[in-house]
Amino acid sequence: MKLRAFADAKKPKDSAGQPADASSVRMNILICAGGGCIASGSLEVAKAIRQCLADRGLSETVTVVETGCLGPCVVGPVAAVYPDGVFYQNLKPTDAAEIVDSHVVGGRVVERLVSKTAAGLPVPSIHDNDFLKRQVKIVLRNCGVIDPLKIEEYIARDGYAALAKVLTEMKPDAVIDKVKRSGLRGRGGAGFSTGMKWDFTRKAKGDRKYILCNGDEGDPGAFMDRSVLEGDPHSV
Repeated sequence: MKLRAFADAKKPKDSAGQPADASSVRMNILICAGGGCIASGSLEVAKAIRQCLADRGLSETVTVVETGCLGPCVVGPVAAVYPDGVFYQNLKPTDAAEIVDSHVVGGRVVERLVSKTAAGLPVPSIHDNDFLKRQVKIVLRNCGVIDPLKIEEYIARDGYAALAKVLTEMKPDAVIDKVKRSGLRGRGGAGFSTGMKWDFTRKAKGDRKYILCNGDEGDPGAFMDRSVLEGDPHSV
């Protein structure tokens, strides 16, 4: 995909660079492809669902999207079906046919694969999921929502709009001043001002400057930087 002008960053595109048109798609199945779910077999689940859809001639109207982390790693592999907003968990490739036949074709939720209340009642809606409903995602707002490998999906959610404004409407000093006033800080122990870092870098001697992304996880079991880089790389 190629943007001919910065203004194009505000226009949703399809993979061919044309205005997005999802008129033929009636349902999206978002399957978590974060590190935890991949380890639990989510890619095999995605492959099985795609095959079931193809066998039933539904590949053009139902899409399967491998997204970043949806959150509940302990019950992975997980998936969300839209526009219904149904959240499935503990999936196996052998569940694919039932999901396609019962839910996609028949419109019936597969209750054995949704979360349950303490009383054992099914909670199919992702919006009512006890783990997810209290969360307000900011940094992770696109994780589990977009295909991280498709830049057009990031752009469709206002991705790069700020960059377009900076490069076409603002001066360097104004950008640094705005970042300083925002209060944005590093997430390390020092919590150092991001705006000051940018200011120091701009004033440092040398014609060539470098930007380094620290994607290291100090704790091998942690999913912080990793989740952002896997699920929403263009935001970085």
